[in-house]
Amino acid sequence: MDTAASRDRLQGCYVTIPTMFKDDADLSVDLDAMRRHVRFLIDGGLTTGNAVLLAGGAAGDFSTMTFDERVAVWQAVIDEAKGQVPIAVGGQTLSTLELKRLVRAAAGVGADYVQVSPPFYHSHTEGDFLDHILAGAEAADVGFIVYNTYWTSLGLSSTLVEKLVDVPNVVSLKWSTPDNAMMTFEGIVDRYSKRFAIIDNQMRYVTSHILGARSIEIHQGNYWPQFAVGLWQMLERGEYAQAQRDMVKVCMPFMELWVEIEGYTGGDGYLDKLCMELVGLPSSRNRPPTRDVRDQFREKTRQMLIASGVPNVVGARERAAVG
Repeated sequence: MDTAASRDRLQGCYVTIPTMFKDDADLSVDLDAMRRHVRFLIDGGLTTGNAVLLAGGAAGDFSTMTFDERVAVWQAVIDEAKGQVPIAVGGQTLSTLELKRLVRAAAGVGADYVQVSPPFYHSHTEGDFLDHILAGAEAADVGFIVYNTYWTSLGLSSTLVEKLVDVPNVVSLKWSTPDNAMMTFEGIVDRYSKRFAIIDNQMRYVTSHILGARSIEIHQGNYWPQFAVGLWQMLERGEYAQAQRDMVKVCMPFMELWVEIEGYTGGDGYLDKLCMELVGLPSSRNRPPTRDVRDQFREKTRQMLIASGVPNVVGARERAAVG
């Protein structure tokens, strides 16, 4: 694998695609809806050079899917993308043996990257996780995105990151840290942005871009891809003040609503899906144990989208006329 080429191809908006499910008893995976959503994202401007799509990550309900379902989702997304945008796939698992199977499957379907985070449930050590990564890297020649999921499992230290420098398959860090005002996030970005394509998962897009990060995790890409691409282009042009103002107008209300919904249910991707529904896109609930948020939070989400300037919100014109 050409480590430098794989690293350099990973840039722009990192958009985690929610997995759509059918409205049947088993909430079976709706691959046709997944394909339509990939086409919407690409038609909205998310392509090679300004985006990477993640299939079957946390927002994609990986934890509720079987191995075969995960691979089927990857395959559908990769087939629909037709090489127009790089595709990462979620490789999170409790088992190193399963990680090796996932990595081989990812290479088999043509994925560009596998996103890997420390195994959860048990309290593993950094040595455990390094061995986990090394075993996965030996399974197939595909780029690894190491995701610091400190809120569900082991938090990664700078000592471990330094060891990852010597693993050629590790081309990216998807990075966030506890917000303790000690600049630990900025320290990793500044120190390692030349070795790894760093994905900002902290929503400090302006700061991280100045320090050399090459990608931003952005949920708005799922329902307003033009905004996501435009924000990335602002960062690339160095229009940092306007980028920050746009984040406050569009991204911050989304995150505030997400925090509120977290008091009702756990999981990820449910707010992306509700926003997608409200702009007329294919959508669904998440699989249990995440509860269905749609009835309880639909109207609040609609109002958030309208106030943020999102186009094509379902029902926006009718409500404006009534007002």
